[in-house]
Amino acid sequence: MERYKELAALRCFTHDDMVQLAGSESSAVWQIKSYLQKGYIERVRRNLYAVISMETGQAIPNRYQIASRVTDDACVSHHSAFEYYGYANQVFYDVYFTTQKRVRPFSYDGVNYCPMACRGNTDIIKTDTGIRVTSLERTVIDSIADFEKIGGLEELLRCLLLIPSLDYSKLLDALELYGRAQLYQKAGFILEAWKEELSLPEPFFVECEKRSSASKTYLFEKQGDFVLHNRWKLFAPKDLKTIINKGVTDYDAL
Repeated sequence: MERYKELAALRCFTHDDMVQLAGSESSAVWQIKSYLQKGYIERVRRNLYAVISMETGQAIPNRYQIASRVTDDACVSHHSAFEYYGYANQVFYDVYFTTQKRVRPFSYDGVNYCPMACRGNTDIIKTDTGIRVTSLERTVIDSIADFEKIGGLEELLRCLLLIPSLDYSKLLDALELYGRAQLYQKAGFILEAWKEELSLPEPFFVECEKRSSASKTYLFEKQGDFVLHNRWKLFAPKDLKTIINKGVTDYDAL
């Protein structure tokens, strides 16, 4: 129990953390092995451990704290960031995090941890509980960029419905990280449908239009009911709000 209180304060820790606490490599290896055998800690993945509560027998760190410690630059993102902020329509069993390191997906305690490509370490919020999470505006842009991989279009739109407002300058900063003309098209189109609800001014959409591709493209894989939205040169559903209003629709599979 010599190091338990110090480790419990960290909630989850790496081998290097233990070396710092124990004072040497050999001592750290012995301490980790001993604590694993006694059930004081559990191995989350290689070089990452969760401290177990003596009172509940459950892991002390939550899913967001674990995801934030997978690598030095790991950051909770996409739908998981919406969940953290309380703006998710539903809670997934998958936790998404960005990192520039090469990491394989892994599972721990019934939760799947899914790495995503990192677009830079800007617009990241660090909490005093050890969580690193993308800002709300960056979360929105990341989710628009990757909605076909995570949750689908309807889930993204339902998350947007829960957000009270967005800072348009921070949205533009997040778009700049990608530097993709088609993403300006898609972001402009999707967010324009909720511009009043999100308090987004016209200059934001003017900038998106200016930075958009000159070529026509599709919001996602072509559907029979797509129409061309001339401002955005984008083939997409005629009215995004009908996707939500219909409830369970053909778009649920997206």
